[in-house]
Amino acid sequence: MVSVPLGLGPGAGQHSCGGSSLPGERGQCILSTPPKILFCDLRLDPGESKSYSYCETLPIDGPPSFRGQSVKYVYKLTIGCQRVNSPIKLLRVPFRVLVLHGLKDYQFPQDEAVAPSNPFLEEEEGLKKDSRLADLATELLMVATSRRSLHLYNISNTRGKVGTFCIFKTMYKIGEDVIGTFNFSEGDIPCLQFSVSLQTEESIQEEFQRRRGQPVSFSTHARHQEACLHTAQSSFSLPIPLSSTPGFTTNIVSLKWRLHFEFVTSGESSGTCLVWGSQSEAVTWTGVEQMEVDTFSWDLPIKVLPTNPILASYVSQFSSTNSITI
Repeated sequence: MVSVPLGLGPGAGQHSCGGSSLPGERGQCILSTPPKILFCDLRLDPGESKSYSYCETLPIDGPPSFRGQSVKYVYKLTIGCQRVNSPIKLLRVPFRVLVLHGLKDYQFPQDEAVAPSNPFLEEEEGLKKDSRLADLATELLMVATSRRSLHLYNISNTRGKVGTFCIFKTMYKIGEDVIGTFNFSEGDIPCLQFSVSLQTEESIQEEFQRRRGQPVSFSTHARHQEACLHTAQSSFSLPIPLSSTPGFTTNIVSLKWRLHFEFVTSGESSGTCLVWGSQSEAVTWTGVEQMEVDTFSWDLPIKVLPTNPILASYVSQFSSTNSITI
């Protein structure tokens, strides 16, 4: 007989939140669907094969797949098979889950006649609803991440204004590029260098911390660094990896995204000196050997949502085969 329960739990050696462990694995199972028997008393002749299909609905409010520094959420399809008078053999197939919050409270229109349909195709009601749910999720993502409005931020330290930073939106899908621009022409303090890092902030809820006051963990996914002395304007583009996890919160862990800025500014009024050449009109620009500098940082929170599962699957184009021998 074959039973197929679906399990989800923190990674091996990580925090537990109750529930039983999966057989043969460390960690705790926090979500499991009832097992389904696909067949029993199966007899196959040499060279004969049989195919079976399996379908299960994931809970819409479950956590996404996540591999953090302190917590891991891993979805696995567990297939069990047993011959007569033999032990049970298990095969676990991992897969990735993306969660879009907001679908749970959406109410489908009662009038089905207004929904677009193809009269040449006969669709089952369940498949029709699943298709509409996927289309709705894609539409909600497009609407949420396509809104643009100018966000301007003044960059300054204790000595004065360094410049301005401009970004047109703060909500993105994984796979998009985070684009921003700097304007240093209106600054009173020369900026020598800046860096921008796309980071995730992983914080553990207090009751699940290994020790009291456990610090927040940061992971950098992309970084841009540039020397900008005498630069009036500059920009950056940081891609959000398709393999990353969108922001989410559970009773164990919270994952947030941010842009981390670091600026190096001059402590002097002038950042260069002029050296006259041998000819009367020749001028050579050279950098100073030593300069007093000030450094400061700034964090800008952003939101990262999931993307179309077809696009997310591009990170694993290769096909895989899983087998179990009994």
